[in-house]
Order: sequence, then structure tokens, then C-alpha cells
Amino acid sequence: MSELFAIKYDDHSKTFVVTGEMTLESAKLALVESKGVFDAVNDIEIDLQHVTQADSAGLALLVDWMRTAKKAKKPISFKHLPEQMDAIAKASGLDELLPLK
Repeated sequence: MSELFAIKYDDHSKTFVVTGEMTLESAKLALVESKGVFDAVNDIEIDLQHVTQADSAGLALLVDWMRTAKKAKKPISFKHLPEQMDAIAKASGLDELLPLK
């Protein structure tokens, strides 16, 4: 079984790397794991390349992170958006709001 969800900061690339699932099943864990994780950096870049599964709950988590960054007055961007998440974002119109790299 794969890791349900993890977010770690990579000092070399200065990027947060998300691994595992971003689904309804992992959403609660993801909220807990990511709480306060962005506090120590000025620019928030999140790499989603290693996300194994994603759904609308995962997309909602990205929106929550955007809200957190806005409150902290920090720029945020996402790269390597998973295909499933990209499709949901396009269908809902959120793709125009997501800060993608």
C-alpha cells in the first residue's frame, strides 16, 4: 500500500513535495499534515509530481493552501498538476485561478 499523504520541504529545490493521495480519503490527514508547514518560507512552490491519485477533495486542498498563502501574504504556485486534478479544475473553471508553473 502506498503512503496516504505526505508533504515535505526539499531544501535543494526550495519546493514542497507532495507524495501519496490527494483524495477524499486522505483530505483530513492532508489538512493536519500541511497545517503550519508554509510558515518558515517566503515563497510557496508546491510540486505535485508524486501524487498518485487525486480528486475534487485534493483540488479543494489546493484552494485551501491558496487561501492560507493569501492570508500570510505569500506567493504560491503549483507545478506538475495531476491529470485527474487538471480535468476537474478545467471542468469547474478553477484552472483559471490556479497559479500553475
